[in-house]
Amino acid sequence: MKSTFSFFVSFLLPFTLLAEQSLFDGKTLEGWDGNPLHWSVEEGAIVGVNTVENPTKGNTFLIWKGGSLKDFDLTLECKIDSGNSGIQYRSFIKPGNHDGWRIGGYQADFESGDKYSGICYGEAFRGILCKRGDRTTLSRDKSGKLVQNTEKIGDTSKLGLAVKKKDWNKYRIVAEGFRFEHYINGQKMCELIDEDKEQRREDGLLAFQVHQGPSMKVYFRNIVLK
Repeated sequence: MKSTFSFFVSFLLPFTLLAEQSLFDGKTLEGWDGNPLHWSVEEGAIVGVNTVENPTKGNTFLIWKGGSLKDFDLTLECKIDSGNSGIQYRSFIKPGNHDGWRIGGYQADFESGDKYSGICYGEAFRGILCKRGDRTTLSRDKSGKLVQNTEKIGDTSKLGLAVKKKDWNKYRIVAEGFRFEHYINGQKMCELIDEDKEQRREDGLLAFQVHQGPSMKVYFRNIVLK
């Protein structure tokens, strides 16, 4: 039995390793697509900026070109000097005539303030879907109105203390079926269960956000997808 088990483990190991993929080479934006006025690489990190000299025309995104994601476990490091950003997943290119870098869908929010980091926001996609410290189930009532049933899984203020200001944070997003979990520095920030069959998404794009409005700067590195 011992030899059989050892063979079984050695057989599975290569497939486990292959299931983990680094999405950023640390030097270039190869494999990504975004407006070069707002996205670049600095000192081993992807950097997104909005400046007075080159303001965005609406929210703009850096899109991973590796394809559409369904179930996954994503980890990365991020920090933000000012403003608001986020990690889009199971997302879509917005319809209409634009530059191609306009995205909607689920977003793991990340900001320099104290309110939104860790929440699940629906960019062009139903608004705030799950607040920090909550487990929220989305559904529709008989009239078709969106319903949010929420229970507390943590204190939003205490969870916010886990987010490091102007420093690197480890962000993790787990998408399994229609259950989505966000973690920052090992702390579970929110959990969304999307039973809204009219609008929930089975798969979609991965992207990073530069927010319109005031000047901002955000950084991403060590992006690993399982």
